[in-house]
Amino acid sequence: MKKHIKTLKNKFKNFDPKLKEECGVFGISNSKDASALTALGLHALQHRGQEGCGIVSFDGEKYYSEKRFGLVGDNFNKEKVLEKLKGNYAIGHNRYSTTGGTALRNVQPFFADTNSGGIGVSHNGNLTNAITLRNKMVSDGSIFYTTSDTETIVKLIAKSKRIKTIDKIIDAIFQIQGGYALVMIAQNTLIGVRDPYGIRPLVIGKLENSYVFASETCAFDIIGAKFIREVENGEIVYVENNELKSVKPFPPRKVRPCVFEYIYFSRPDSILNGKTAYEFRKNFGAQLAKEENLDADLVVPVPDSGTAAALGYAEQKGINFELGLIRNHYVGRTFIEPSQKIRSLGVKLKLNANISVIKNKKIILVDDSLVRGTTSSKIVKMLYDSGAKEVHVRIACPEIKYPDFYGVDTPTKKELLAANKSIDEICELIKAKSLKFLSLDGLYKSMGFEKRNENYPQLTDHYFTGDYPIKIIDELGEDKITQLSLLSTASNN
Repeated sequence: MKKHIKTLKNKFKNFDPKLKEECGVFGISNSKDASALTALGLHALQHRGQEGCGIVSFDGEKYYSEKRFGLVGDNFNKEKVLEKLKGNYAIGHNRYSTTGGTALRNVQPFFADTNSGGIGVSHNGNLTNAITLRNKMVSDGSIFYTTSDTETIVKLIAKSKRIKTIDKIIDAIFQIQGGYALVMIAQNTLIGVRDPYGIRPLVIGKLENSYVFASETCAFDIIGAKFIREVENGEIVYVENNELKSVKPFPPRKVRPCVFEYIYFSRPDSILNGKTAYEFRKNFGAQLAKEENLDADLVVPVPDSGTAAALGYAEQKGINFELGLIRNHYVGRTFIEPSQKIRSLGVKLKLNANISVIKNKKIILVDDSLVRGTTSSKIVKMLYDSGAKEVHVRIACPEIKYPDFYGVDTPTKKELLAANKSIDEICELIKAKSLKFLSLDGLYKSMGFEKRNENYPQLTDHYFTGDYPIKIIDELGEDKITQLSLLSTASNN
């Protein structure tokens, strides 16, 4: 099992340097099909994490838990599994690990008994003071079973001296810092929490007499639920006796959602601030086209991440849009352990050039982001090898120069290409004819803002600016922080 999991985690890391979201969360109240609907919701949120998945349910007396490695459809598609998850309340979680090791005990939701009853917790995000809190609790006698920062939240709730569960949760969240969205069940109560800046997303839906909380609205569409609204920044929402209630324990702050939900993480059909992510991404491409005078024969997207931006670019320029790269959608699910020779094929396991389209053409290649540059260089080479006359790379977001600490799996600053090289140097490295990024002002303009507010930015955009809204309490030093692993990695199960 250890070898198998390690293989799955590392199999394609050499040529898939995209940023990775941490998790997807889902919860539903008062439904006889709670567990099945949760599995469907997690399936819609599968893009947010593929490492593991889990569901915790409550039947009025007992809690039930099932956790698995891998994809939702491979684990919760059998009646026997769902039959074990009894009850009308359920929460679920898709995992992409940024803290803690790849062990089944780190797969959420987590569960704990408190003096006011049991509680299940699903968490999307990262705490920036997890180690500090954990060390203090360990010195006070607490025992930790996992290496996930989520267990810190569970322990804080359990240790609270308050009587009501909501008060215990308020106690806990006043001690944590970072970007987080929490979905919990405590007996017949469904609870959702969003961090004070609203960095990590959480939305509310309604399905007949059931309330639904999820990371994205696409999870509502799959079960036929109606989108009601976003959970506000710093808000606790909870469903008690089939009534939606709200508590706002924090002092008012302006919301600063993560800009990469708009650029990359959210599914294109999910609604963000009144528009679909697809609309925002087309706008990014169109704005990028407005910022230059380049002419070409074709606009080609890097599928699927660059498709919407490429469409916006092509429409703005009046240049033909073509699928010059064809994606193999099944590569991430193969169980064939690649040899070094196969692994060296790199990006060709995921993408292949559409020669009849690109041969002898001057191409504008559009993607949503550029992180390490390894994939971009291989794609550019593939296009030239297939007969392209020129390849001009266009990136529909500004240069990524700073790592994240709020729940996004990013490389360290040393590994971020734009943090260490100029645009001309990057262009030379990836062997493109030219390279251009969307400007920061253009990013904000394409989202409907006049310009970035220098005193209080409208978005959490530290990837580009280094403007971190929340202090990193666990100050380990840049050389010791790798892909947000704020907690030491324990051995696998």
